[in-house]
Amino acid sequence: MAKQLHAQDIVGTWEGKLYIQGTETPLLFSIKSEDNTYTSTMDSPSQGATGIPMDETTFIDNTITIKFNQGGIKYTGKLKENIITGTFYQGGMKLPLSLSKTVKTLPGNIALPTSNEELAKLSNWKISNYKYNVDDYFAKPKASSFSFSANGTYLSYREKDENAKNHVYVKNLETNEVKRVIEEKEELIRGFGWANDNRLIYIMDKGGNENYHLFAVNIDGTNQKELTPFNGVKVNIIEILKEDKNHMIISMNKNNRQIFEPYKINIDTGNLEQLYKNEDLANPINSYVFDKDGKLRGFTKMRDGVNIDLYYTIDDKNYNLKKKLSWKDNFNIAAFNYTSKNPHEAYVVSNLDSDKNQIYLYDLKKDKIVEKLFSNKNYDVSGVSLSRKRNYELDYFSFQGEKKEIVPVSKYYKKLHKKITSKFPDYNYSIADVTDDESKYLIFLQSDKLYGIYYSYDSAKEKFELLYNLMPNLLESDMAEMRPITFKSRDGKTIHGYITLPKAALNGNRVPVIINPHGGPQGIRDSWGFNPEAQLFASRGYATLQINFRISGGYGKAFLESGFKQIGRKAMDDVEDGLQYVIDKGWVDKNKTAIYGGSHGGYAVLRGLTKTPDLYACGVDYVGVSNLFSFMKTIPPYWKPYLKIIKEIWYDEDVPEEKVIMEEVSPVYQIDKIKKPLFVVQGANDPRVNIDESDQIVEALRAKGYDVPYMVKYDEGHGFTKEKNRIELYKAMMGFYAKHLN
Repeated sequence: MAKQLHAQDIVGTWEGKLYIQGTETPLLFSIKSEDNTYTSTMDSPSQGATGIPMDETTFIDNTITIKFNQGGIKYTGKLKENIITGTFYQGGMKLPLSLSKTVKTLPGNIALPTSNEELAKLSNWKISNYKYNVDDYFAKPKASSFSFSANGTYLSYREKDENAKNHVYVKNLETNEVKRVIEEKEELIRGFGWANDNRLIYIMDKGGNENYHLFAVNIDGTNQKELTPFNGVKVNIIEILKEDKNHMIISMNKNNRQIFEPYKINIDTGNLEQLYKNEDLANPINSYVFDKDGKLRGFTKMRDGVNIDLYYTIDDKNYNLKKKLSWKDNFNIAAFNYTSKNPHEAYVVSNLDSDKNQIYLYDLKKDKIVEKLFSNKNYDVSGVSLSRKRNYELDYFSFQGEKKEIVPVSKYYKKLHKKITSKFPDYNYSIADVTDDESKYLIFLQSDKLYGIYYSYDSAKEKFELLYNLMPNLLESDMAEMRPITFKSRDGKTIHGYITLPKAALNGNRVPVIINPHGGPQGIRDSWGFNPEAQLFASRGYATLQINFRISGGYGKAFLESGFKQIGRKAMDDVEDGLQYVIDKGWVDKNKTAIYGGSHGGYAVLRGLTKTPDLYACGVDYVGVSNLFSFMKTIPPYWKPYLKIIKEIWYDEDVPEEKVIMEEVSPVYQIDKIKKPLFVVQGANDPRVNIDESDQIVEALRAKGYDVPYMVKYDEGHGFTKEKNRIELYKAMMGFYAKHLN
């Protein structure tokens, strides 16, 4: 009986705090018991992680032991009088951790989300028979993310199992032996790649909180290790070192959550060497420039929150101020010119002497242009590709125009480019991977109607071979056309965008349209290619309109800056003018217009429903900002050094006139103007747009009697990445459109 009582005592949620280098990290363990078998989950609220299943939970002689193998975590503690006193182990750390009983809470107001039953009813609203269902567009491919090892012996890729988990496999191309080397469990593998011929690296976060951790594993699945086991710390990968196969360069906000510092990390042991200190919190370093040998050649440093200074070293020891820049300027060292005898010569992408980004050969020691290499009068250019095998010969430039453009330079690449474009006309192509000896290429093809196909190319035999069609079930002949458009805004500005037209529109019928403003908004743009959302919408008879409104990237400095302090104002005018353009073209029905978007696009939905409430029939807000004041107070800590820049792009409440504008363009203050149906979608662990942004708008509208369906996923962040959640979202969205747009 005593054992049974103690078993009841241990069941429940236990809360405690770890103290790591002066940083407080709360943890919660939720313990259940069934038939004398214990299970548990772990939450790390500061990382936005909830409900992580533990691998092993035992309770013997009043001692609880919990293990999470993938994270290298173990906790053991003794229960006494409603307190568990014990030790937390992770990545070589041994920390005291006491736990006390608590009541588990979830982010946001848990009373607000619509029930699964009600969302299911919405999803099933007037179901019709279509050739393709939602799963066809949003289920992840059976296999994807193909990549060669550097020596070409192995091919790595993801493959999905019956539970929609995407594990990582390695195939020996000489023996055809296949081995699963990374198992995807509760947390998603956010990305992976080759560190060297024998080892893979991969990154994961917790529940979509974007605090990425770095892991590594041998190609036979052994020696799996979490290389950065630091709670609340985010990893960025800076350089894969081809010349040092046992190390790579990363940055982490390990010492201060607001700033990142560079480290050389051993991919076998996880041993770290800090390469530079970023100690000036008022004027922090915000980017680092390394060469192919892993030498820190320079960095950019913030000044007064809005300016950027470029520092460069001549002697590999002292870093001297080379350029004083505004944050609006671009001077990006894309690569060093290793073919030159001058070690300070580099390929630089810059707009200092022009409106559009151009590519120069630049002498960093003398601080002068050696040669202007490439530019385009209408678009920013950015891509530079070099061949490591051919002594870093310049192969091609690239940029985004109406479509992706590749401009070959070297004799070798001109020949390869001609072979690819002759074989596959009318498709965008990219070099997904190439072996170090350039004997094998992975060519990825895509278009507005093709989801994506991988071909391998044998350069010796000059032979293409189909490797994998990502979505063979989506026939190109059934997909809709994505058409570039250009029009004039009401104040005379040239605006670009795209419209995806269902077959009915091509046959002369006016169709319903879904306007889809992009996220960002600054520096982001929509581009031509396969868009699963637009294709799903087209299959249901809806056109999709995507406008690269002022402040979008790719069209030059003046166009970008014309949108500063115009978010929710002239930027929204451009969206409205784009709608009028496609109405005038006779493609869409002005009385059947929806607006849908994520992040800034979600904000644009709310702003559109308050700015021009009669223009739209309904809206879908996906992780969107509703209150500019609260949005700026809840940004992630590593965004705080950029808060002044954010205020220059958006608005500054400390400037009285701008505070008035913020109230005007914050939808939560304009609730009375919303009179059309709204569907709100949010990831509970979103570090960028806090769940409070969505809670505010739902609460305010429901207080006025509006029926606002509200989908919240407690294992997602800034957008849904888990297949099950994405499919549920789009099913509900299609039901919402069927109910209110048709």
